[in-house]
Amino acid sequence: MTVNTALAKIVPPVDVAPAAGGGRGANPAALTVEQLARAIALPVETVRRHVDEGAPVAPDGTVNLIHYAAWLNKRLGSIDGD
Repeated sequence: MTVNTALAKIVPPVDVAPAAGGGRGANPAALTVEQLARAIALPVETVRRHVDEGAPVAPDGTVNLIHYAAWLNKRLGSIDGD
């Protein structure tokens, strides 16, 4: 993998362990709570609390990174009063 050094200084690469069952790596559309927490540098307990508070999860318990980010953005916007 080629890393753009200028970008790496802004956004350091994140090592997300592959999902159970192997494969080429984590699927951002189906992350475990632990993978998501590691990828976005939040404590696992925080992500679990978000799931308990209504963050979107698939029937198998995985989280789509984009759906989670949209949910979190909407939630933070409503807290700010926007």
